[in-house]
Amino acid sequence: MAGDILSFAEDYTVATDEVEIVLSEPMREHTSFHIGGNAQVFVRPYSEEALAVGLELCRAYELPRHILGKGTNLLVSDTGVKGVVFDMTTLCGWRFDGTGLFALSGSLLRNLAKAAAERSLSGLEFAHGIPGTLGGALTMNAGAYGGEMKDIVESVRLMDADGKIKELSGAEMDFGYRHSRMDGSDDIILSAVLRLVPGEKDAIEEKMRDLGERRREKQPLEYPSAGSTFKRPEGYFAGKLIEDAGLKGFAVGGAQVSEKHAGFVINTGRATARDVYALCEEVSRRVMENSGVRLEREVRLWGDF
Repeated sequence: MAGDILSFAEDYTVATDEVEIVLSEPMREHTSFHIGGNAQVFVRPYSEEALAVGLELCRAYELPRHILGKGTNLLVSDTGVKGVVFDMTTLCGWRFDGTGLFALSGSLLRNLAKAAAERSLSGLEFAHGIPGTLGGALTMNAGAYGGEMKDIVESVRLMDADGKIKELSGAEMDFGYRHSRMDGSDDIILSAVLRLVPGEKDAIEEKMRDLGERRREKQPLEYPSAGSTFKRPEGYFAGKLIEDAGLKGFAVGGAQVSEKHAGFVINTGRATARDVYALCEEVSRRVMENSGVRLEREVRLWGDF
């Protein structure tokens, strides 16, 4: 495998100069949990063409590939990630056309929300406090405070496993609660067009400030985490179920159920991926035992657990 990795990196740099390749990159530097072993190969493509070349080489060398945004909904194994991690944050940028916002998938949601507010366009206020990228938000239909990505998506551009480009409408993305057609798909989100509506700039900015204050008051933003750890079970709130099971403050190693908001699992400073995983499993078991409700992780897992 080591020889394949080195050959992959050499062939990639020969094929295009629009790429940066790092071997054995610590994934703890690329996840909001600040947890994770090394990626065998970490790639920063600076164009869609460079991404397509990388995908072709992954197929040629039979290397697994992983698509990374800001790593805000991700737990990486302590043993790291085999294969190639593509960092999509290098593909960022946006432009406006009337009420339409075209944005590349690596663009940060908070930056898109700010840019929309500057143009007195409403619809992205809910996303201002979501720390991830557009691509990640579309993949999981991110939402908060009554808003969801599905509400504003007009179309999405994708690259399939063969490097070919296709475009889907918002309806074709099959958005649901923390779900889209990207679940289990080999396609990669390149960009999207978001449809916003005219509004009052002051009112838009005030709403974003209000939502930001509510987050700071209720969420443990002072600790590394991946946001809400579990999906909301139909008819329930995950945090309330966890609290009712007496698990606020419950810890495994350096991982802890937040005392501020039981829906968050936090890294108190020395947590391993194994700690977080074991804590989530135990929380799920105890909630099931206490309430009969099964919690499903919202956080994605990479590597061996």
